[in-house]
Order: sequence, then structure tokens, then C-alpha cells
Amino acid sequence: MKFKINIRREAKVLSALIVVAGIIAFTERRQSTAAIKDITVKMVNIDENHFLEESDIVDLMQLDKENLKGASLDHVNLKAVEEKIRRESFIKDAQLYSDLKGNLVVRAELRRPVARIIRKDGPDAYIAEDGEVMHVSEKYTSRVMLISGDYAENLVKLKNLEDSRDGNKLSELLKTIREDEFWSAQIAQLDIDKKMRVTIFPQVGDERIEFGTPVHIQDKFRKLMIFYKEILPRVGWSKYDRINLEYDGQIVAE
Repeated sequence: MKFKINIRREAKVLSALIVVAGIIAFTERRQSTAAIKDITVKMVNIDENHFLEESDIVDLMQLDKENLKGASLDHVNLKAVEEKIRRESFIKDAQLYSDLKGNLVVRAELRRPVARIIRKDGPDAYIAEDGEVMHVSEKYTSRVMLISGDYAENLVKLKNLEDSRDGNKLSELLKTIREDEFWSAQIAQLDIDKKMRVTIFPQVGDERIEFGTPVHIQDKFRKLMIFYKEILPRVGWSKYDRINLEYDGQIVAE
């Protein structure tokens, strides 16, 4: 098989590619040296938890908004600024980039709180969906499940529940509650003692539910659901003060 090469056509194609490459290189160089016109903050906040405002994001950059205007992009270490923003526990992720209008765009994704740690002798804290332990905000209070008890002091010392084995167990319990429509609506508070034994306080009913340590979680909730569906409708919601789920294969109600 013979191939014929059209030298003129190939030369034209090569010239066009060189021109395009030059334009791209010029554009990238121009963008890197372009002056920042403004800062645009885009907050990804699914549940509208208003712990932070746009001005707070700019403050986290440790740069003044006015000073950034006019600065060239190649003088701003975007990766370093991203890391500074991510150090704020309310922020799950942050990305910086420039748009075609010459603005510096900050995209910040906020964490979703799922529980609030109540402390006797210190500031409260939140637990996020990904297990991150976050400080509270003076600007906003999220309506979430409460966690109290002696073990709460251990939780606030963690950066993330995934950092410890007991924290992982609690994280699994919170996930199970969160992902079930009934339990997420019914459970108001978890009280956890020093031995990590959990007592549940429901939204509806005055009973104290002794869950025990967060093991065999699914089995315990199955037993509790049987109790709610088959026993309480017959005897009434105010019949029992204490329900114990710690024993295998049985429910103790008093």
C-alpha cells in the first residue's frame, strides 16, 4: 500500500497548530498575570446551615478583599490559600480558580451537622456527617440530635470520630439513625456514660431506652421497632419508664 503526502497541506496544518498553541500559551500567560478584579464566593450548603457568611470565607484567606483587587494571579498561591480555608472545621472542601472576567472565585463546601455535643464545663460542639468535630457558631444554631453524658468530654478531644475505635462505633450509630426516617425523627438525645453505654431519649414518649454500647446496632433497633409496633399500641405510650435492649433476643420493659 502506497501513501501520498501532500506537503503543502501538511505544512498548512502544522502552521495552524502552531498558531493555536501560541494563542493558548498567550492566553494562559495573560490570565496568570491578569489583575484580580474581584472575589466571588460560591458556598455549597445543601441544608442551609448558616455557620459562615461570604465575608467569613474571605477572612479565612487571611487576605484583605481590597488588597487582593489589582494583584496579579501569579502572585497568589492558590493551593496555600485553599489549605487555610480548609482548616476551618465548618468547611469540608475549598477550591480557588479564576474566571474569564478576571475574578478570583472561591468555591467552599460546608459540612452538614448531625449532632450537637452538650458539655457541662466547656463549650458545646457539633459532629458533622463525615465525623468531623466542629466548634459551635455564634451566628447560627442547627436543630440536630443532642449528645450528652460523661463520654461527651472524650468526643470534643477528637478531630474526627474516625480517629478512634469507639468514635467509629458511635459514628455507625449516628449513621444508622440518620439514614432511617423514623429513628431520625423519633430520637431526640443520646446520653453516653464513661463506659460508652448509650441511653436514648425519644421525641415522643417518656421512656428511657437503655441501648447499651453501640454494638449489634441493627439487631437492637429491630427489637425496639417491634416494641413500638406491637407492644406500645396495646398498653399505651406512658406504660413504661425504662426499656432495655442489651440482652440478646429479648426486650426488658419496666
